[in-house]
Amino acid sequence: MFFSHFDGFAAGNPTNSVDSVNRLGEVVVSARRRPLATVQDLAGAELQALSSTSIADALKYFAGVQIKDYGGLGGLKTINVRSLGAQHVGVYIDGIRITNAQNGTVDLGKFSLSTLESVSLYNANKLDRCQSASEFASGATVYLRTRRPTVDSLSVLGAIGSFHTYKGRVTAQINRNGWAGFLDGEYLKSKGDYRFRYKSQYEDTVGVRRNSDIEYYRVEGALFKDGFSSHLYCYVSERGVPGGIVRRLSDKYVNVGREWDVDWFGQASWTHRFSKSHQVLFNAKYTQEYLRYCTDYPENQNTARVNNHYWQKDVYASASYSFTPWRWMSLNVGYDARHSWLEADLRNFHTVRRLDQKAVVALQSEYRGFRLAASMLYQHYRDHTRTHAGAADPLSRFTPSVTLGYSVKGFSFRAWYKKIFRAPTLNDLYYTQVGNRNLKPEYTRQFDLGAEYHYNTSRWSVSAQVDGYINSIDNRIVCLPLKGTYSWSMMNYGETYCRGLNSTVSGRFSPGNWTFSFLSSITWQRDLNRTDSSDPDTYNKPICYSPTFSCGLTGIVGWKWLTLSVSNLHVGKRMWSYADPEDVLKPYNNIDLKLTGTSRLFSASLEINDLLDEQYEHVPRYPMPGRSFTFSLSLYMK
Repeated sequence: MFFSHFDGFAAGNPTNSVDSVNRLGEVVVSARRRPLATVQDLAGAELQALSSTSIADALKYFAGVQIKDYGGLGGLKTINVRSLGAQHVGVYIDGIRITNAQNGTVDLGKFSLSTLESVSLYNANKLDRCQSASEFASGATVYLRTRRPTVDSLSVLGAIGSFHTYKGRVTAQINRNGWAGFLDGEYLKSKGDYRFRYKSQYEDTVGVRRNSDIEYYRVEGALFKDGFSSHLYCYVSERGVPGGIVRRLSDKYVNVGREWDVDWFGQASWTHRFSKSHQVLFNAKYTQEYLRYCTDYPENQNTARVNNHYWQKDVYASASYSFTPWRWMSLNVGYDARHSWLEADLRNFHTVRRLDQKAVVALQSEYRGFRLAASMLYQHYRDHTRTHAGAADPLSRFTPSVTLGYSVKGFSFRAWYKKIFRAPTLNDLYYTQVGNRNLKPEYTRQFDLGAEYHYNTSRWSVSAQVDGYINSIDNRIVCLPLKGTYSWSMMNYGETYCRGLNSTVSGRFSPGNWTFSFLSSITWQRDLNRTDSSDPDTYNKPICYSPTFSCGLTGIVGWKWLTLSVSNLHVGKRMWSYADPEDVLKPYNNIDLKLTGTSRLFSASLEINDLLDEQYEHVPRYPMPGRSFTFSLSLYMK
């Protein structure tokens, strides 16, 4: 990024006498160098125009992404990129990772788009000249960039939606003396009592989703100045855990599982460039999470009664240094340390502590359009627990990555390789009667070959990219019934081989008062099970839940104060069980529509999700809500 500032302009004659002086306002000219990494992003007006409320809703428009949604507003929402698995995807807010040492996944439904400036997805990882070691440690990375306020303002939003859904939000922003910040508070309550139809060879019934309610409070605050940024987040919720609909076809009883969450974190980051050659970055974060899961009610006569409590704490710090001895080369070194505690009131469960250390050396070079990025990451994990079985053995590994690129005019070409692993989570290792302390890390190897094209003028722009890739995963960590139907264990079992093609095309045209934008993504992907060559029923067969073809198309039309966006997401059929080749989830099209009107004092929007009311599922017997409406009204004061 470069900036040029002009405070004024003087014109003179050949004798150097000044004839006139014309004072102009500040002009800022900016340009962004195309990233070497494979990246997709949504930002600004396009991000706000989409019919979406959570991070998961926005990410579903990216190529190569699969969102697992367990139905309803309260259902768990996780992301899977190129079939690597949710634990291989790192999610970052302003460059600091959202962590969960207990199960390794992030519930994207807990994070709102209201405070974000952009959402970006990097296959492999971001390639900046100065970044933390943790950013190199994922198979794919999601970056959430918080919006920095430019003026003082106060906004109030109220919304009402289908299934008895009500939402309110208040946002205050300041920008004073170089400091910028905001405070954002949101409340939502929904019964989630949507109707569904389930039809199979033996069943055809219409019912109402029960125990799918949610009520939450979310408060976020942030403060920025120059290279300093900070973020405070708190989320408190109670929700029903509805389970599969097979339990409610007879309406004899309802699933009574309930979940309570209290999550909060505080983080800060500071970066400073001492000169053109030296830059430092420091990050710090503290996280505390509480989860209670309960099914111990008199109405519960058919499933095990539990009333479990989990407490997780996490302390993180990192330091990075970048040295640029020449314009064409930079060197980055970084060290991260994270200490996690997990406590639970489960029988025979003892407190587990994990020390996670990472160190990286990375090199970037550019010469006449040729670019190189290479890194070597070292990871070390050590656990401590007082159980009679003891802790798992320490884990240490080196993993490399390398990226090559070439740019000429509007074209860019790239090729990259990355080897990475995920360590077994604390649940995998120590969960009562299931954990296995002898688990090995789950390795992934990724190969990618891609190209991009960008063209921009003052009135219109177009960009396109295509990537072909091959992924393989060894020692997949799965849970299998090794000791009988009711006794499951974690183990390393499985190898998968994936080859695919991602393509995205986007464009923007602005004639007069009109603005036309379109976004499109296409994914063709073939995921194969290569675990056991002696088993013809599973070997070289598609991986469950992985569609071969999916695509998305979004059109946005703006005229003065009105904006209309229409999007269609198509997902092909997916196998969900090897037991029967007919066990497939049907393909579906999800069409969303959003109409927004904006003025200086207020804005109003109408959203229609799943316009055609298609009955589809991400997970068998967890039906999605179908057609829903949301109307919201916002008031602004500046």
